[in-house]
Amino acid sequence: MFRSKASSLSTVIPLMFGQSNLACKFFHPVIASHGLCCHRSVIYKQRYRMHQLSAGRRTINTGTKVMAEGELPSVLILDIGGTHGVLEDLAALLKKHFHLITMKEFLGNKEEMRKKIQSIFVFECRPTIDRELLESLPNLKVIANSGVGVDHLDLKMISSFGVKVTNTPHAVADPTADIGMALMLASARRLVEGCHIALSPDTKYFAVDWLGVEVTRATLGIIGMGSIGYKVAQRARAFNMRILYHNRNRRRKEDEEAVGAHYCAKMEDLLQQSDFVMLVVNLTPETHKLIGKKELGLMKPTATLINISRGAVIDQDALVEALQNKVIRAAALDVTYPEPLPRDHPLLNLSNVIITPHIGTATVQAIRMMAEEAIANMLAALNDQPIPSEVFPK
Repeated sequence: MFRSKASSLSTVIPLMFGQSNLACKFFHPVIASHGLCCHRSVIYKQRYRMHQLSAGRRTINTGTKVMAEGELPSVLILDIGGTHGVLEDLAALLKKHFHLITMKEFLGNKEEMRKKIQSIFVFECRPTIDRELLESLPNLKVIANSGVGVDHLDLKMISSFGVKVTNTPHAVADPTADIGMALMLASARRLVEGCHIALSPDTKYFAVDWLGVEVTRATLGIIGMGSIGYKVAQRARAFNMRILYHNRNRRRKEDEEAVGAHYCAKMEDLLQQSDFVMLVVNLTPETHKLIGKKELGLMKPTATLINISRGAVIDQDALVEALQNKVIRAAALDVTYPEPLPRDHPLLNLSNVIITPHIGTATVQAIRMMAEEAIANMLAALNDQPIPSEVFPK
């Protein structure tokens, strides 16, 4: 799929597993001007209708602005491969548009490298962006985060250096909604426990009183009805679920009707009525420990809490207490705080908890699409074009 060395910008990025023109959903015109052949212009117009360029819908060829004398712009990454580095396939994708500089190379030759670096690609929250690093990069223009959550970035500090921050909201919505549904189903039907029973050498028979609960026609309360939350609602409708949601802003009536969702102005109303509560919010000072002892106490004793946002949205001590005392039935968590949890953490010893290792976007397709979206953001920023997914400090 990937060529062994970086090719010219006229090379088309090959698409994955026959997914025709997948990249077209996210690529900005700047990338098109670098030679990406996307023929489905309708998809582009839908994704970027809020970012129309002044020259209309035609592709603007500004690719030479940062490509002085044929050189690729330099992007700083933590590493390639290893425990925390950028996956090798994604590094090959980045190399089609950028000269990659690892943190080790940068630290080993700061004087030569510091002025070359114009962008940073943040993968799995790395490299760490601090004031010292920003002060050492005088020509830095953009930090592209692979993923939608940016709670690991100090947006105000970064903005004070005149540096833009971008994320990849489009690429994460579907796979994260999928993991939310998977966790809900797995917890409801006790799949992890059931797997252990079926595989255990001690199992002589299957107990007839070993029961789960049904998702179909149950009430799902979604806290955070952004793009991911709405994707969850679309999936839940196929299960004939009653869908409640709480959000800072109420969605349009047409959006609600399309998925059969009912707005709860007060989160407390949602908590009291829901059989399953799914958290799909960004981590902010306002949402830190959004769900604590009081909120857990409002939930039904038969209810399940599902978290696909950030671990710190839940007061984990309160959650442990609620699960131990059967205040709620169960919890299914794709995120915790910290990650991973200490091996002696009480959450790891409870039978009514499912914990997965933050795999909401851990699919082959999503990881590539996030990289594609990040590339679009970086090239747009470097060419002074409208950035598809810019994140602004509050």
